[in-house]
Amino acid sequence: MTPLLSRIGTAVLLLAVFVPAALWAPAWLWGILMAGVVGMAAYEWARLSHFSLLSARVYAIVLTLCALLLPYGLAGDWPIFQRVLIVLAIVFWLLVAPLWLLGRWEASRVFVRAAIGIVLLLPTWAALLYLHARGPAVLLGVMAVVWIADTAAYFSGRLFGRHKLAPAISPGKTWEGVAGAFVALAVYTVALSLWSALPVRPLFFMVCGLLYLSVLGDLFESWIKRVSGMKDSGDTLPGHGGVLDRIDALTSTLPIATGMWMWLEHSP
Repeated sequence: MTPLLSRIGTAVLLLAVFVPAALWAPAWLWGILMAGVVGMAAYEWARLSHFSLLSARVYAIVLTLCALLLPYGLAGDWPIFQRVLIVLAIVFWLLVAPLWLLGRWEASRVFVRAAIGIVLLLPTWAALLYLHARGPAVLLGVMAVVWIADTAAYFSGRLFGRHKLAPAISPGKTWEGVAGAFVALAVYTVALSLWSALPVRPLFFMVCGLLYLSVLGDLFESWIKRVSGMKDSGDTLPGHGGVLDRIDALTSTLPIATGMWMWLEHSP
């Protein structure tokens, strides 16, 4: 099987599992599934950060247990902790990550990498729980931005890619790929506006913001892989690499989208 067919086949299989789960899984089952995703991504992050095998397993187990137990252990304080995680992610992606990439920081110390892994994964997990609780349409509508952008960027980059986006960080990404993602998301925004009756202009600006964050998340993981001397975070998903490779853009977009939703819910 060619790499392209392998990539498409894996994507179809993932959608066939994820979309029904998002639509019909009760909250408790969704929480268990997302804790599993956190655990797999945490293990890959630890190995990417050159943790020992034992340390990587312990790190993954601890984050999985956090994802399983925190909503129940915190009880009434869980919504507050959820907001804290989202704010932490907003600060990281809007301030720290751009400076990180501009300065090309390596941050190879284990405790720094462990802390960054927590900032990447726990807010994403909290966002997945929060958006799922608001309804499958909300969750899938936000995630579709990343899926559409990723797919359009991949194919437009393959067909028309000439100008490198960030060659020192990720040589395979091109401005043509970003342009393809922008066009595809413009079409998606119009369709979403017609379906939801939301005004198209603010919706378009929000989607453009999520596109920026999607690219940022992708570049951030690419830089960490480059510094670590690894092509992929793992080999769990044929044609895609590891779980972390598949969710890299979600780690930057979902928490910010959740922050937007929280603000809209509490605005007068």
